Amino acid sequence: MSLPSKLFKSLVTIKNDLKEDIDAVFTRDPAARNSLEVILTYPGIHALVLHRGAHCLWNNEQKLAARVISYGSRIMTGIEIHPAAKIGRRFFIDHGVGVVIGETAEIGNDVTLYHGVTLGGVSWNNGKRHPTLEDGVTVGAGAKVLGPFTVGKNAKIGSNAVVVKPVPAGATMVGSAARMISDHHDEKGNPIAEKSPDTKSQEKTATSKQATARDTAFQAYGIDPTSQDPVAEAFAKMLEHIQQSENRLDQLQSAMCDIDPNFCKKEYDKLCLEDLDVIGRADINDVDNELK
Repeated sequence: MSLPSKLFKSLVTIKNDLKEDIDAVFTRDPAARNSLEVILTYPGIHALVLHRGAHCLWNNEQKLAARVISYGSRIMTGIEIHPAAKIGRRFFIDHGVGVVIGETAEIGNDVTLYHGVTLGGVSWNNGKRHPTLEDGVTVGAGAKVLGPFTVGKNAKIGSNAVVVKPVPAGATMVGSAARMISDHHDEKGNPIAEKSPDTKSQEKTATSKQATARDTAFQAYGIDPTSQDPVAEAFAKMLEHIQQSENRLDQLQSAMCDIDPNFCKKEYDKLCLEDLDVIGRADINDVDNELK
């Protein structure tokens, strides 16, 4: 194919992509009034157009030029998209300020991000480090999606949610809870008293590998993917206590029946972990194993 033909084909592709992007804005933003306004004043459109150019250069081994375009786009729009990130069609970034999309992130078609969203990594290792958003995903303002996992089709992530595990298709993820993780303080922030030398020497061998991993691991944004949700842990402890109390009530009822045959033994509805959606299947299994 001759150079003029390639250039013409590229211009047609750019035009069609831009038209799709503008149509996506009108579909998802009721504040949009006309195409000229969208082209001139929407930073999400500017960032997306510049990213396509940077991505093309990146794939053709012009990495410095790609990074320069990406950096200029960040200065102009407040949106940082790594040139290597893969983005599908009809992608829409609303408002856009503070959006960060990492190098190995993959975004499907008809995805919507609001301002302050981070598609980040939690590892220094080479390879896949950032999330994959499948078609139709919506990520609310300020949400952080951290790690090399997949967010399923048409899933929704609420504003300011912190997601570090895979999300099934069609699911909605909300909420975030922070807690202190320290070798020198408990969860309430109180200093932990130093242990005796004998105790330390006994535990040194068992904890050396864990300490080394903890000290050298890259915990981006203060997130440790292996940490359990503190809310789920609190509910698990409460439900464990409730189950123990229910078992004790059963024992008391049996004892009363032995003493007084006329005593009426009543069945009551028992609370189980599956009744609470806040606790995942892994947490349920962990607590059940502890009870056994």
